Amino acid sequence: MASADPSPALMTDGLGRRISYLRISVTDRCDLRCRYCMAEKMQFLPKSQVLTLEEIALLADLFIARGIRRIRLTGGEPLVRRDIGDLVRRIGRRLGDGLDELTLTTNGTRLAEHATMLADAGVRRINVSLDTRDPGRFAHVTRGGRLDQVLVGLAAAKDAGLSIKINMVALTGVNDDEILPMLRWCDDQGFDLTLIETMPLGETGEDRTNHYLPLNTIAKEIDGHHPMTSIDYRTGGPARYYQVDGLGVKLGLITPLTRNFCADCNRIRMTCEGKIFMCLGHEDHVDFKAALRDGGLAAVEPLIDRALRLKPAAHDFRIGSGLQPATSRHMSVTGG
Repeated sequence: MASADPSPALMTDGLGRRISYLRISVTDRCDLRCRYCMAEKMQFLPKSQVLTLEEIALLADLFIARGIRRIRLTGGEPLVRRDIGDLVRRIGRRLGDGLDELTLTTNGTRLAEHATMLADAGVRRINVSLDTRDPGRFAHVTRGGRLDQVLVGLAAAKDAGLSIKINMVALTGVNDDEILPMLRWCDDQGFDLTLIETMPLGETGEDRTNHYLPLNTIAKEIDGHHPMTSIDYRTGGPARYYQVDGLGVKLGLITPLTRNFCADCNRIRMTCEGKIFMCLGHEDHVDFKAALRDGGLAAVEPLIDRALRLKPAAHDFRIGSGLQPATSRHMSVTGG
């Protein structure tokens, strides 16, 4: 495949927002079936439709040449992808050579196996999805997952020197009584914590309205125990961060429904089949795979500018009654 022009124009969308952060879903598959994320029985993509690791690496190089400074590997569950270490090491070699940071979001079930590899490849921090520390609740939310696997993985990640942030989706009637205990546990462990409002992506077989929990309610509860102060700290993602009195943990809030984060969005997402989504809450996308396989990177380059023109001012997330999601696309397709 042809190599990319080493000095093309940087990426700016039609609203003047500088795009510097790429999230790559390396697989749509996952070894858990979280109720707010996926249906119990999922139809995953056949191998022929999925980008090879080499293709993902080539596209990552192209985006770095266009000014992407942060890359996050997601899924599905990225650590279930065979030979994922090859991709992490390949992209990791660009750290300090156009790329400022390589991170990963994982459910933690395979961290024990891969934590040392991630650290050796240049990953310095990871996000781990963990909605409850109760084994029974964990099995319920994930439809059969084992909490002990995640806890062992977290210990391995700490031992490898990785900085860890816990991502917790706040769910009424499921884990709303665990949020303060989770915050204090994260402080004890040396982790940070980000709370997330449930996002209406994909058909899961359940009505998200039943469990939707606005984070402004939770923030008031936390503030009553540990006064919160907004801080000027960003990781490149959508969370707004707070210092919590009496604790060393940084608390992030991701509020797609009660207070959207679109005005300063700097992100695009690439699926494992090479589709570029400019917004998590819209179906508009540009397909890079056919162009890459037919014409190499030179054929992909013009498509980046087409994708930039598609980036909307804001997402269309909303929670209403019934099962109908805001988009038919599951979170596992484009990654968190």
